[in-house]
Amino acid sequence: MSVAELKERHAAASETVNSLRERLKQKRASLLDTDVAGYARSQGKAALTFGPTDLVCCRTLQGHTGKVYSLDWTPERNRIVSASQDGRLIVWNALTSQKTHAIKLPCAWVMTCAFSPTGQSVACGGLDSVCSIFNLSSPCDKDGNLPVSRTLNGHKGYVSACQYVPDEDTHLITGSGDQTCVLWDITTGLRTSVFGGEFQSGHTADVLSVSICQTNSRMFVSGSCDATTRLWDTRVASRAVRTFHGHEGDVNAVKFFPDGNRFGTGSDDGTCRLFDIRTGHQLQVYHQQHGDNESPPVKTIAFSISGRLLFAGYTNGDCYVWDTLLARVVLNLGSLQNSHEAQISCLGLSADGSALCTGSWDTNLKIWAFGGHRKII
Repeated sequence: MSVAELKERHAAASETVNSLRERLKQKRASLLDTDVAGYARSQGKAALTFGPTDLVCCRTLQGHTGKVYSLDWTPERNRIVSASQDGRLIVWNALTSQKTHAIKLPCAWVMTCAFSPTGQSVACGGLDSVCSIFNLSSPCDKDGNLPVSRTLNGHKGYVSACQYVPDEDTHLITGSGDQTCVLWDITTGLRTSVFGGEFQSGHTADVLSVSICQTNSRMFVSGSCDATTRLWDTRVASRAVRTFHGHEGDVNAVKFFPDGNRFGTGSDDGTCRLFDIRTGHQLQVYHQQHGDNESPPVKTIAFSISGRLLFAGYTNGDCYVWDTLLARVVLNLGSLQNSHEAQISCLGLSADGSALCTGSWDTNLKIWAFGGHRKII
């Protein structure tokens, strides 16, 4: 078969794939006769009222000298770990703003960090394609640096995301630029399962984010530059349980809804979306119109403890608080006093839901707490 014939067959196959993709898109649209907000309005659900004093910046954590890329809360003790372009991990006491650890990393190009469930260790990954584990109780070396307690080698691309399996300090999941996710056994340093890669149901571009279900730790979702999100079962690595379409840009952030039956996404297309893992349907799009008709990319998301609020950080420095039920912005933290001066790169909620921490390219982290008569939602 000649090269010309191969090109012709490839073009015909591509056209068929695009046609099928468009038909699937139209079919999904026909099945979705309403969304969450439309149904909530039809049932007379009242909108949340939120004022500028209901969520206030109570602390600014200063110490990094480069852009903050990632943060994570420990499940207890009110501590936060942050990763920065300055090549350091800092562990903070969120109540006092004090730094308890400043860890100089072997590779300065860090992209992600995570606290273990017990809070005894932290993990990080970046452009060196490895995930490094630090035991916070280990003694420092002669130069005063905390040594790496375990290095997880195996990815062939940068490590973009990492998260410990809930209630286990011995396993974590990473996402990578090599288009795969990996479940690791930290005790042995070996890969337990690889999701994607040579398997056809895997991502076709870099994986940017992962989120493990808190109610069923065998399930996790991954977001990718291929504009899709995929649901995985750690017991069946050979294929994704389901693939979710809808975004028109890189999926930078994924986060499970508190009940474990849904998850949210944030994308370069400027939207956040809510999906149902049982039906595969898109339930809601969260999109704020701007005057120039261009929406800044969403870099990070988190849900409140009840799921009624969705926090979304954008590249223009906005941090919208969405009412997930009615798909309305109830507050923009970026417009408040003491807000960040650059893009919001990461955010996360404390385990009890009482405080939100945001990290930014302005090198600072800020802790926001519910104020006044506002109850935790």
